[in-house]
Amino acid sequence: MNTEEVRLNEETLAKQQEREDARIAAEVEADYAKRREERRSVENSWVLNMNFLCGNQYCDVSPLGGLVEEDEQFYWQSRRVFNHIAPTIDSRISKLENRKPELTVRAFSDEDGDLKAAKLATGILRYVQDRIGFHELSSRATMWSETCGSAFFKVGWDERGGRQVGVDIDNRPVYEGEVQVSVVPPFEIFPDRLDADDFDGIRSLIHARVVPVDYIMEKFGVAIPGREISGIMSYSESTTAKLPNEQTGMNFTSCENAEVLIERYTRPTMDAPEGKLEIVAGGKLLFSGVLPFVNGERNVRGFPFVKQDCMRLPGAFFGCSVIERLIPVQRAYNAVRNRKHEFLNRLSMGVLTVEDGSIDTDELSEEGLLPGKVLVYRQGGKPPELLDCGGVPNEFKDEEEWLEKEFAMISGVSDLSQNSTPARVTSATGLQLLLSQDESRMTGTIMSIDRALKEVGRQILRLYRQFAGTARLMTLTGEDKKTQVYYFNAASLDVNDLQFEAKESVTPAEKKATLLNLYHAGLLTDSEGKLTAENKHRILEAFGFGSYESARDISFLHASKAGEENLEIREKDILPDVYDDHKIHIHEHTRFLLSAEFKRYKNKEEAKAKFIAHMNEHKKMLAEQESAME
Repeated sequence: MNTEEVRLNEETLAKQQEREDARIAAEVEADYAKRREERRSVENSWVLNMNFLCGNQYCDVSPLGGLVEEDEQFYWQSRRVFNHIAPTIDSRISKLENRKPELTVRAFSDEDGDLKAAKLATGILRYVQDRIGFHELSSRATMWSETCGSAFFKVGWDERGGRQVGVDIDNRPVYEGEVQVSVVPPFEIFPDRLDADDFDGIRSLIHARVVPVDYIMEKFGVAIPGREISGIMSYSESTTAKLPNEQTGMNFTSCENAEVLIERYTRPTMDAPEGKLEIVAGGKLLFSGVLPFVNGERNVRGFPFVKQDCMRLPGAFFGCSVIERLIPVQRAYNAVRNRKHEFLNRLSMGVLTVEDGSIDTDELSEEGLLPGKVLVYRQGGKPPELLDCGGVPNEFKDEEEWLEKEFAMISGVSDLSQNSTPARVTSATGLQLLLSQDESRMTGTIMSIDRALKEVGRQILRLYRQFAGTARLMTLTGEDKKTQVYYFNAASLDVNDLQFEAKESVTPAEKKATLLNLYHAGLLTDSEGKLTAENKHRILEAFGFGSYESARDISFLHASKAGEENLEIREKDILPDVYDDHKIHIHEHTRFLLSAEFKRYKNKEEAKAKFIAHMNEHKKMLAEQESAME
């Protein structure tokens, strides 16, 4: 085959690939348009919720789709808004954010290897939470879930994050990479089935968002002509340097020189065992390949999304917001308060009855009854008089109080949570019971948040397991508030053997009070009534004097040094140092030889011989020290 034939074959293959890319792009865009139309009614309810939250409460969803303003029945009717939804949602968000749960990992067993893996995983999660500002991300997700019913976390891997580890063949910097987490509004999520309860019930998922064309050029190297796009979808890129931009309820954005970036994730199947990811923008296929992250159970590639719901609904992918239940009550409350104010206006300003032709009614209607006004009426006619409107009916007051109780009953937030102590409850026990009732009524939302945080933690550790490599350096903070440098590899993060917990953060005052109560109850002392060294260190640390005890007791430093030697002895021969505490080192090396982690070694006999030789050196140096002291 000559050069011309090779060139023609390459051009033919390029044209075929171009046609195939165009076909995939058109199919993805058609699929996105179909899913968006199917989700139209759900999206209208979200927009209605945001309008009521922001105070625009005289609107409704049209039967033809979209929101319409309600027409006034009479020009004189009052249409003021008495927004009780906003403070109710503020109270719910405040109660949920005050918990501030911390992601921790509990060991699957009491084996030394499982304990170390749990400690390492907990340290990594704390490091990631501090780096990305996870509490702020969780607050944004709670805001979206309370407003629209659902919010989503997107957990991915940023190849340009972390420290620089070298350069590539083009002399471009290469970084070690970091986990990135962003909050995705429900407006950007399009599942293939709206009747699925969770991600397990869907086959594919589309994440569509409006981004500048410069972002597409920087990320994919493809030039796309931009256009002006108006809508509620926002550009919320997440990086390791800054948090994603916040998109509030009524900020309908209008982006110029932008385009809709469509990412379609398809679950692994028999034909595509690693799944598919197709990214399209402006009618062009930007990427087509397998799912990028091994973040599912049993090392399976899955969706990089985690869902958080306000209230779950059976047979519905998106959750339900409490605002949807409060809207009918808010409409009735506005109507009662406005009709009551109209009644009060009639009582205060009065309604005049005037005989036809007795006075100038145009002047009276324009100026009203001014103080000191002189009314001139026709001689022999009937003078104007005020119509007796009676008093304000008690039904207005009763209905208003009942609607206020319905706000608390439906939302799960009592008057006590809104700084209003019930008049009939005076004892501290009664107030505590009311607070407990509030917590129990919001248990479903709290459990959904905890499930989402645990799943985010699992995906974070699975990404580190996938991309950490054989040697990863990370600076973590230990229990004694001191930074420690850890070297670990991907095999150290076996997520399947870890149990995740979402513990509520405890204030320092609460921790001190609990420790004092435990001490006075004698639960921190041994059988002889003495305080152990470990408990003494923890108590001093809780009261802010941990460094004082650590400076006097260096046994934990020797144990840490022995633990580092356990990881290095199998690779090379290590000689003990003169300043080592040989008894502690022998104890730590022996415990490691008896652990399940050592039993999983491939060359176990060779490693055992190295450990025994190292321990014999410790014993020899210990014997020399004891003989010198004698």
